[in-house]
Amino acid sequence: MTDWIGILKEQTATGEQMGQDVPKMLADPDISEMQVKTLFSALEQQADFAEKLRLALEKFGHDFPIIKAAERLEERYADLAASAAEKLKAMRK
Repeated sequence: MTDWIGILKEQTATGEQMGQDVPKMLADPDISEMQVKTLFSALEQQADFAEKLRLALEKFGHDFPIIKAAERLEERYADLAASAAEKLKAMRK
């Protein structure tokens, strides 16, 4: 049986770390366009995974606070991906 709560806890810890690391990476004046593209792609994948995790938690009837935590994780990754997209857009001007 899959430990959905364990996966959520692990992903939340990773998401919190990424929330600290990504802005620092994007602020680095030496970051390349390719690095930003790669970061954006990875963040998009994490956002997709977080969405699938939330859907699985809903499907298996987990409590509302658990679902809310998964939604926050999904939003965090989407926000981080958006910040990478903005950086990429700014680099292309």
